[in-house]
Amino acid sequence: MASPRARRALVLLVLGVLLIGGLFALEIGPKQTVALPAHLSDPALAHLGDGVILASWDARPSSAKDSPNPNSIVQRRSTNNGATWGPQTVIAAGRTSKPQHRYSDPSYVVDRETGTVFTFFVYSHDTGFFDSAWGNRDSDRDVMSSAVVHSDDAGLTWSEPRLITSVTKPATGGSAPKAGDVRATFATSGEGIQLRFGPNVGRLIQQYAGVVRQPDGTDTTQAYSVFSDDHGETWQRGEFVGVGMDENKTVELSDGRVMLNSRSGAADLWRSVAVSDDGGVSYGPVAGEPQLADPINNASLTRMFPDAEAGSPDAKKLLFTNANNGANRDRVNGAARVSCDDGATWPGLRTIDTGAFAYSSATRIDDGLFGVLWERSSVNDLQFTTFDDAWLNYVCAPLTVTPQFALPSHTSSVPVAITNQESVPLSGEVTFFAPAGWKAGTADIRDLEPGETVTVRVPVTAPAGTMGTHRVQAAFTAADGRMSQFTARLTAGFAR
Repeated sequence: MASPRARRALVLLVLGVLLIGGLFALEIGPKQTVALPAHLSDPALAHLGDGVILASWDARPSSAKDSPNPNSIVQRRSTNNGATWGPQTVIAAGRTSKPQHRYSDPSYVVDRETGTVFTFFVYSHDTGFFDSAWGNRDSDRDVMSSAVVHSDDAGLTWSEPRLITSVTKPATGGSAPKAGDVRATFATSGEGIQLRFGPNVGRLIQQYAGVVRQPDGTDTTQAYSVFSDDHGETWQRGEFVGVGMDENKTVELSDGRVMLNSRSGAADLWRSVAVSDDGGVSYGPVAGEPQLADPINNASLTRMFPDAEAGSPDAKKLLFTNANNGANRDRVNGAARVSCDDGATWPGLRTIDTGAFAYSSATRIDDGLFGVLWERSSVNDLQFTTFDDAWLNYVCAPLTVTPQFALPSHTSSVPVAITNQESVPLSGEVTFFAPAGWKAGTADIRDLEPGETVTVRVPVTAPAGTMGTHRVQAAFTAADGRMSQFTARLTAGFAR
């Protein structure tokens, strides 16, 4: 059986874009890798409509380090869905001469009702995330601050930075922290959201991560939302959520709930997820999401159809991009995943690039396309990729495989459950994309009705001498060539 990457019925339109300095380069076909004498990191991407896309990132003048490196927030702007880009401009300029100040980690939030675009980022002087002082006095050079700017002309010009540290970084105890005080915080780079449904329609939400003092006197990194119900005139902080959290994103679900998806500090190498019933003010319990492998990295989460009606099938479809690697902490194998059920399952999977792939920011743009701004390197290589719905080649038919034990050199019958979430019957076959030396057969699916689930058995043979747990990709290929996938864990060895 061919690998998932080899089963391409459609062509990925890849725009290998030189976004930093020099001449602008565009190539349709294989992506370009361009070595540049600049340092950059933390991409952010937003689509404003009518072909206008904003792309921003940290310009890091002396090294690829985070704050307190004297970084600036820079931007390039496209008016034709990323086919070409305007010159690099500055949203907020860091100062390299003493006394220094710096800006890092941009994130856009677009108010679709007013047209205003906000960009959130870190503002700091002499410290960064790991050595910021307690307190929230912006005049204290040891305090890591929070800033926001806005644009009323689609990103052509920007306001002066407005400091909102008193919102993002509570300091009830001053330099003697109390429970709930925050030592260091940053806006997660990428893009925030605006709610479209429910009682909080119009709310703007930007995600933060901060080191928070706990009631027992310990500190842990927690996620939280910063939101506005008055089009950015004022901002409020939601409740802290999770333990050992990091960069995190939110997405509005089809029923108006808000899902938080976070990089995890744990060793599980998958994402952490929580859901809010009150528009991001508070979140329920945090749970690991083994379906979303992640090498402890920033990722992107967005609605595939942002204008879909509440509760509709399209409103339930989400797009997730990250480094799809659950084997180790290498940031490689960039992928796009699709959920058809508000993130309960993730059957759609396509590889964007098999090489280095770090932070990413994805959004729906015009002409039926998605745009993804991503780091091939956090030093000098930023890429912009576009693809359409057809390239994703997904079918809403999630698979489930419970962990299985296989005897080497013996054929095991592995049960695979498949559910049809489409509106029409599905036919096709289920198999495994087996590792080298493994063998896998197929199982037929015939006329599976919408809403029905069936379990089939797929023969799998592990090679002689195989031991340990292996990640094996289960796949359903529908009669029209669309696919759903699931990463199964098969353990090979000898039973005692």
